[in-house]
Amino acid sequence: MARTMHAGVVEQFGKPLALREWDISSPGAGQILVKTEACGVCHTDLHAAHGDWPVKPTLPFIPGHEAIGLVAAVGSGVTIVKEGDRVGVPWLYSACGHCEYCLTGWETVCAQAQFGGYTANGGFAEYVLADPDYVAHVPAGLAAADAAPLICAGITTYKGIKQTAARPGEWIAISGIGGLGHLAIQYAKAMGLSVCAIDIDDGKLAHAKFLGADLMINAKTGDPAAAVKKATGGGAHGVLITAPSLNAFKQGVGMTRKRGTCVLVGLPPGEFPVPLFDVVANCITIRGSFVGTRQDMAEALAFAAEGKVKADIELQPLSSINQIFDRLEHGDVASRVVLDFAPTKTTKTQPSEVDQRFATTGAGSARDL
Repeated sequence: MARTMHAGVVEQFGKPLALREWDISSPGAGQILVKTEACGVCHTDLHAAHGDWPVKPTLPFIPGHEAIGLVAAVGSGVTIVKEGDRVGVPWLYSACGHCEYCLTGWETVCAQAQFGGYTANGGFAEYVLADPDYVAHVPAGLAAADAAPLICAGITTYKGIKQTAARPGEWIAISGIGGLGHLAIQYAKAMGLSVCAIDIDDGKLAHAKFLGADLMINAKTGDPAAAVKKATGGGAHGVLITAPSLNAFKQGVGMTRKRGTCVLVGLPPGEFPVPLFDVVANCITIRGSFVGTRQDMAEALAFAAEGKVKADIELQPLSSINQIFDRLEHGDVASRVVLDFAPTKTTKTQPSEVDQRFATTGAGSARDL
């Protein structure tokens, strides 16, 4: 008789996830089975469940690409991990390993790449199959719930900062201080950068200041691009746009220094409003950045293991996934929600650190940009 697990399943696009029993698959050759301890919830999971993007997942499927857990079983030929290892099953589920992109350390754009919780079943389940060559290796001492957001939000912002090519002592502007942006501030400070935080919410900006941002600008008041240029003596050397807002994208190019780089990681609907004259005349580079490679993952997790980066998390049970999705859709998530699969714990709601600070200080709301 097949063993079963609890899973959150997308059976129809745009409909609530079904919470049901799902067969636990045994790992085949070159696969591992991971017993989920925690799985972060990302806005991409919401896009997947709604079928928002041109290439849609095949129904039914299990979302989730921030799963952390213990290796429960290994298939034949697996040597890189062993039973009991703590690993993460990220967005980049696997790649071909031999194309020009894989061979040059850009496996994220491999044409044969598979994606966790999208083209392969993900971590909104008690067990998840994974490719051992592409799992994250979680450093000792880093708790599963703390690691979960870092294998998506963390690596995405860390890689984006690297892509700006900003150097220690230079300015980076981070637009959108939500689930990605609050991590971006911490990575940027750990990398020696001066940080300008931009958001439309004073509460988020108060959080940015707490995390070490050097300059806070509310994009609702005045011209944020002009304010950044004035405060930084000509604009930010690097700009990272995490906010899913076309207006934020337009503002981001405007706050980029001459010969600077504006990196896009947010994915708002619509066409990017590029001011071509300014881009050409000021020799601005506009660059897309898509999560990060396995090496980026190792580096991003190392910062956390050293205590330099920590995600603000809110723990919730799998049974709350539809309420969590509703909150994400309405911007009612301050930072990152993590599904808690730990068997020894009762289901609970644990306010994130930022939520607790807001409750104490009354510093605005915690709504996402």
